[in-house]
Amino acid sequence: MIIVFSILFLMLGYSALAGAQGRGGPAPVITQSFASKEIRPGETWKIYLNASDPNGDMKNIFAVVYQPGVGQYPASIIRVKEQNQKELSGYIYLWTANPWHPMDYVNLSVAVQIQDKTGNFSEPVGFLLLLSARASQEAPPQGVFKEQELGPIMVKLKTIDGGGGGGAESSGGR
Repeated sequence: MIIVFSILFLMLGYSALAGAQGRGGPAPVITQSFASKEIRPGETWKIYLNASDPNGDMKNIFAVVYQPGVGQYPASIIRVKEQNQKELSGYIYLWTANPWHPMDYVNLSVAVQIQDKTGNFSEPVGFLLLLSARASQEAPPQGVFKEQELGPIMVKLKTIDGGGGGGAESSGGR
């Protein structure tokens, strides 16, 4: 939990700075979010978001992944499609497969924010994940989110010993 709060604290500082650089106007708002707290290694983890922007100019979804023992991966930036710039509902996803090294009992935290075209950022939302062979991915609340793919979190996970390749590579699939 300390790690998640640390990441959120850092992102809040960044969003405050970025918001100050924006051209005014209201920032996007993440109104609802959901992600399963546990999944099996190799599954695709879905983070569901509902968000809106009064100006209709949402531009990017930023996702920052932190893994204890490995550190923070570079921010993944997902472009918001034109039809979703005023309101969006769907999921971003992280592929957790690592065929060369087992990822069982790996913890991750992810902080997500949405940026508009003028540089304003939403408040961040944070999620914790445990990869466990005994887990099963929890479904989102029925009727709250669209089952619409918004884009991938482009991170290739590593093991604590560094196995699994470089940091910010394409996740390669789902």
